Amino acid sequence: MNTASAAPLTRIQRRNRKLILEAALEVFSQHGFRGATLDQIAAEAGLSKPNLLYYFDNKEAIHRSLLGDLLDSWLAPLRAIDPDGEPRAEILAYVRRKIQMSRDFPRESRLFANEILQGAPRIEGFIRTELRALVAEKAAVIRGWAQAGRIADVDPMHLIFSIWALTQNYADFEAQMRMVRGPHSDPFDGAEDYLETLFSRLLAV
Repeated sequence: MNTASAAPLTRIQRRNRKLILEAALEVFSQHGFRGATLDQIAAEAGLSKPNLLYYFDNKEAIHRSLLGDLLDSWLAPLRAIDPDGEPRAEILAYVRRKIQMSRDFPRESRLFANEILQGAPRIEGFIRTELRALVAEKAAVIRGWAQAGRIADVDPMHLIFSIWALTQNYADFEAQMRMVRGPHSDPFDGAEDYLETLFSRLLAV
């Protein structure tokens, strides 16, 4: 269905579209784009495949819609770093926001990770423009703090990459952590305190 030129969606149509996207998030986060099928998404949504195709032309359209909804929120924690704030507090707050996103949105994190593992074919433009520009902007802020002696002399981009790796790991590899720690454990238990201590020591002057 071409929503750009169609009449406003009815309540049932809005509900079905939400069902499809929720089901697709579950399927894509488990199987990646290549492993997911329209039949799996339709079954997860409790809809017929023809009904699903009324709302989205193909698997690519569903995946693109999910990624489009995700990308802006994915940048929000990094955007929130305040150049006028206290440097260590700003960076640790970023760490906390990222670990909270991994806790609250694990499927979205795995959706993003799967796309990156495939070479980011559907979001390469976003990464090369919006994400690259934002990282460069915040790296310059962190570099300025380091040069002013307000935090340790760290490579700002590697610092950001490390925060991504150490926080998103809890969502992307949650199954492994549960297996190691025990089936009834919470992989996030103690994670925020540990990472805050780790980065506090790294940034200490």
